[in-house]
Amino acid sequence: MILFIQISLLVLCLFTGLQFVRLDHWWIRIADFTHIQVFVLTLLYLVLLLINTPLDDIVNISLFGFGLLTLLYQAYIIYPYTPLHAKAAKSIKRIFDEDSISILESNVFMDNTNYQLLLDQVAKENPDIVITLETGTKWSAALSVLDQDYPHSSKVPFDNTYGMMLFSKLPLIDTSVNYLVEEEVPSIETTVKLPHGTMVKLHVIHPKPPSPSENYMSTERDAELIIVGKKAKAEKMPVIVAGDLNDVAWSHTTRLFQRISQLLDPRIGRGFFNTFHAKYWLFRWPLDHVFHSDDFLVRRVARLPHIGSDHFPLYIELVYKPITGPARNSVPADADAEDRKESKDKLLSVDAIV
Repeated sequence: MILFIQISLLVLCLFTGLQFVRLDHWWIRIADFTHIQVFVLTLLYLVLLLINTPLDDIVNISLFGFGLLTLLYQAYIIYPYTPLHAKAAKSIKRIFDEDSISILESNVFMDNTNYQLLLDQVAKENPDIVITLETGTKWSAALSVLDQDYPHSSKVPFDNTYGMMLFSKLPLIDTSVNYLVEEEVPSIETTVKLPHGTMVKLHVIHPKPPSPSENYMSTERDAELIIVGKKAKAEKMPVIVAGDLNDVAWSHTTRLFQRISQLLDPRIGRGFFNTFHAKYWLFRWPLDHVFHSDDFLVRRVARLPHIGSDHFPLYIELVYKPITGPARNSVPADADAEDRKESKDKLLSVDAIV
């Protein structure tokens, strides 16, 4: 028993060291997903170590010390995504005639046939915008019933797990489907006109994940995030970026995206809102995202019930209300010279415009 605890704690410490490695190989980037699980397991084995053996030799003292450092590091990474941390995007309880926008975003899982479960969620939440990812031709046909209530749309139904659809009650202007890095991976860029006339730039993205079966390196995904981040930073109007980033909220790449884009993550100070994997509670991470500029306050953000997919839908209500002074939102630190160099190198590696 004691040997098992010691080996398990050592493995967790070594695995944490792997999370410091800044290589783009898929197996290292996937390691960045697991901070919650490593935190829980490290805490468990530290307690078991204290219960089962006295700390009276160099091995156990060293293991406990390294385990404690591991626990503190994991806590440092995930702490901003707990209610104990200050909210980056401030809350608003009521809407007093301000421009607002509600979005329901769902990776539907292309082979999932529980179409009605998603339609029921749309009917219940009644969002201004519905975004679906992994939307193939069968899902496109099933969701066509939304056209009546959502007269504005952009539909890219691909049967390669990277199809996407955008339904909107609000007018869409200058909508385009872009292929930013890979020719079979679309993204949608449009301008949404809010009820009182505010124009908002909306980007919908779903880059390929780093994996042995898709992209051995994470470079293509990272490059797409950087391209969208640069567009968001240069935009004069308010910005929202939504989609399945195939990356967790606390990863190096996602935080780099935030520094480049200067967009806020509404989960900071509110919770993890783990949307994947819907069927395995022990292995869940926040892969579905909505980032927004600091022109918005958050009225509600929620993970919605299971619809048969491997992802839970994500719902958010934002209110356009620029504020100044101490009550303003907490904007991410701006990209520094090292960030800009990393971004340029990644874009050059996929022949993107820098």
